[in-house]
Amino acid sequence: MKSATSSSSRQKAAPITKPDSPGAGPACSGLITAHHGVEVEVAFATGKRRMVRVKRSSGHVVGDEVEVTGEILLRLPRRTELRRRDGRGGIHLVAANLDVLGIVVAPNSQSGFIDRAIVAARVAELAPFVVVNKCDLDDTAPLLADLSRIYSGSVPVFALSAKNRTGLEPLVAYLSQGHRGVFVGASGVGKSSLLNALCPAIDLRVGKLSEQSGLGRHTTTVSTLHSLAGGGELVDTPGFRDFGLVDILTGELAGHFPGFEEHGALRCHFRDCRHRTEPGCSVIRLVEQELIPADRYAVYLELLGEVESDQSEARSRGWKN
Repeated sequence: MKSATSSSSRQKAAPITKPDSPGAGPACSGLITAHHGVEVEVAFATGKRRMVRVKRSSGHVVGDEVEVTGEILLRLPRRTELRRRDGRGGIHLVAANLDVLGIVVAPNSQSGFIDRAIVAARVAELAPFVVVNKCDLDDTAPLLADLSRIYSGSVPVFALSAKNRTGLEPLVAYLSQGHRGVFVGASGVGKSSLLNALCPAIDLRVGKLSEQSGLGRHTTTVSTLHSLAGGGELVDTPGFRDFGLVDILTGELAGHFPGFEEHGALRCHFRDCRHRTEPGCSVIRLVEQELIPADRYAVYLELLGEVESDQSEARSRGWKN
């Protein structure tokens, strides 16, 4: 799924970075497959791998295509990049050169996480899909039914149990189509268990849930890329509980919001309609006709408020500078 938006140009405009350190030798093209803070692991077409030292603030991420000459590491332009905003407003680059985004959820998942992640994926020109994990638990059934109702018309929804390794086949078939993706989801939803089920050789440590919060501990501390036996690649990232939107304008949100696309192009009276109170709004009309559920419209308004707040803060910073 590709979304042709004004944000796509921002994604493709990532500059080539300067080398991190001097060196000599023939240039070799490679791919960053792990990031350890002050050094990265680079995999080459020959099958060889080596560690290359980088500055901690170099900005390199797993998925970056690079050229290595001795100890010089040069990052090539990115085709795509996935970024997120944390709860304190900080912006983090998750991974680069992906084409799909898997959103892993389970009982007790944070409300609104899926919608933010789907919008972020579409802004980054990635195809999102939802993985409902822990389907071996009785309390997952209502969650699966609800998510299937909401998202099955917008994105693929996979139901499985990573612990029992059941229901994996449809997801494996999807990823084996040559996709390079990343799983995102709050800690405790079973991302590490899912990666262990898909890539048994990596044997990631699985954490226990907190008895107080019901959330898991961050068992992944280093971002790494893994190849699947049947084809495709997955990036494992540290878990996080926030997925705020980055680089999206208020006018773009409705075009990316899951569920709205089912009704075709939204033709409102005003070109810059935000679908809140404007007269002649096609979204409001669809809500009144119950073609867009009221609860989904409420989530859209919540995200719209967040995007407006982010844009207001960005303008304020610009004025101060």
